[in-house]
Amino acid sequence: MSQLQDAFSLFLSLLVEALPFLLLGVIFSSALLVLIKEDQFFKHFPTNPIAGALLGSCIGFILPVCECGNVPVARRLLIKGVPPAVTVGFLLAAPTVNPIVIWSTWTAFRDQPEIVVFRVVFSLIIATIVASVFSTQKDALVLFNPLLSRRIRYNKSSNIITSSSDSFLQPGTFLLSTPGNPIRLDTQVVSAIPSGWNVFLENVTQELRELGGMLVIGSAIASCIQVFVPRDVILHLGSGVLTSIISMMILGSVVSICSTVDAFFALSFASTFTTGSLIAFLVIGPMVDFKSISLLLSVFKPRIIFYLLFLAAQLTFILAIGYSYFF
Repeated sequence: MSQLQDAFSLFLSLLVEALPFLLLGVIFSSALLVLIKEDQFFKHFPTNPIAGALLGSCIGFILPVCECGNVPVARRLLIKGVPPAVTVGFLLAAPTVNPIVIWSTWTAFRDQPEIVVFRVVFSLIIATIVASVFSTQKDALVLFNPLLSRRIRYNKSSNIITSSSDSFLQPGTFLLSTPGNPIRLDTQVVSAIPSGWNVFLENVTQELRELGGMLVIGSAIASCIQVFVPRDVILHLGSGVLTSIISMMILGSVVSICSTVDAFFALSFASTFTTGSLIAFLVIGPMVDFKSISLLLSVFKPRIIFYLLFLAAQLTFILAIGYSYFF
């Protein structure tokens, strides 16, 4: 009974920690919908996959959201027509490569600045490589959740969406009269609200409804794993260089701590684990987060999520091993 109470307490703490950042991401996503015009948006992105992947990995400096808030922003970027390389790079790097997380990591490891530097550098390297790999897919729509793929296809084909004066997606209730000419049914209802604010508020409501449920499921799974899987089983493996890195990578994925505060959690292991394993924890945690996997299901197909996270984990392990033996 006590374990169930502990699991419920952890579940609530994860939700309380994650919901503000999910809301922040939804707000950024909705702001993109209202404020950014497609003709202004596309011209700033390079066509080269590697350059696009690197640019996407650096967007976190402009949109500082953690692993809970980056998913709705990434969905909006895809709906806007941003190349998959940019979006995947943003998904993997934004939770780490942003000023808030860099500042919190520096605060925790002020005496070990190399941890701050290599956390950012490794995150950029991994995000750029993985995003470049995904950019080789000619038809990117086969990678995405079927619902998201249909929305992207509709945005590309619908006249009402592609009009230069309209946004890519107009939420609301529509009646299809003739092909390409849907009629909005709630025009009279929303006429009292400025159109920009109406679109913004409708999109916030829609994405919170879609992503909030997934966040609840993911938080429940993460809390059960933390309570019912003895943490000592993971920590006792940390006696060597290799096992220490593997243990901290597993721990980083299991505990599902927000990237804005995970550095302080990692600090408690600084006296018993190697620096390379601490960096692995700080890099892999925001990328392979059990709580965020459920959110990623709203963007990618399940097998694509597996490939994405497995490749990120492999690269994290290789870079952490390289740091441990050469630095």
